[in-house]
Amino acid sequence: MCAPSSPPAPFLLRKVDEFQSIAALFRPLTNGAPEALGLLDDAAAIPSRPGFDLIVTKDAMVAGVHFLIDDPPHLVAQKLLRVNLSDLAAKAADPYAYFLAVAWPKGWDEAGRAAFAAGLAEDQARYGLVLLGGDTVSTPGPLTLSVTMLGWAPTGTMVKRSDAKVGDVLLVSGTIGDGALGLRAARGEGLSLDPDARAFLADRYRLPQPRNALTDVLRHHASAAADVSDGLLADAGHIATASGVGLQIDLDRMPLSGPTQTWLKLQPDQASALAALATGGDDYEVVCTVNPKDLEVAITEAAASSAPLTPIGLVTESMDVRVFAGGQPIAFTRRGWTHDEQQVTVIV
Repeated sequence: MCAPSSPPAPFLLRKVDEFQSIAALFRPLTNGAPEALGLLDDAAAIPSRPGFDLIVTKDAMVAGVHFLIDDPPHLVAQKLLRVNLSDLAAKAADPYAYFLAVAWPKGWDEAGRAAFAAGLAEDQARYGLVLLGGDTVSTPGPLTLSVTMLGWAPTGTMVKRSDAKVGDVLLVSGTIGDGALGLRAARGEGLSLDPDARAFLADRYRLPQPRNALTDVLRHHASAAADVSDGLLADAGHIATASGVGLQIDLDRMPLSGPTQTWLKLQPDQASALAALATGGDDYEVVCTVNPKDLEVAITEAAASSAPLTPIGLVTESMDVRVFAGGQPIAFTRRGWTHDEQQVTVIV
């Protein structure tokens, strides 16, 4: 997602020695893991785990593009981990460890960096992660962050995008559209909603909830899966492309949070508003396909994991993605956000 420029974060620069900073802020995040080598080397040594595949994913974030420039440092750090955790969730992999790269811009002193590291530490404890290494550099540009995250999955059980079968049911976790509306709320747009609703949506944008609780459900019941980062339609479309199948999606069945439902009721063109929610991105839910014979148990187990799954469509032979709202087909010029875009567009 793309966000407008704002004044720099209010941290005054004081000269920070890179190696002292790494020792003070990031070495504690290894939790003493021997494979991290105390962050004293330029690499980590990761032992094999018999019976498991090592799953590797990588996401990057840039200030003013993936988060607001004046977002609190600890929330930026947590979002960085969570967008990567969302990728592991969609692969049905258990989080293990990560490598971190940070390009610090001018204006980030020890206090700002310490707040960033504290955010990492909090989410490491929450999700069972350790830091194994990485790099820190300076940049004349905006704050730029990258994480390479590692997870474990029993051998051969990673859920890919490419195994959806004709007749499978398409489902999505949680709620859709909160991320796109949350960006607008975080920018200060009223959205004709009360303060509590705007705060809820802004929090959903700033602090995604990766669906790692679905790991077992996906591992046992999903034929294919992807995380919803660029937009529900875009990421469902990735499954269709990789699997060589088509999709039929009913936007009227798309799960929505209370604040998003309230916003939707205020829109004059319901079909266009639903399309905006389905293409907005930044939801970090999981879209997956499940064989009909496994559908009931998958939904039941997902509900018990506090990450409910909602059926929204079917896998078809058509080799295209057909989308409906109000029983009528909708044509799209775009299915979600791409990195070629300079600003998010909303179809309303």
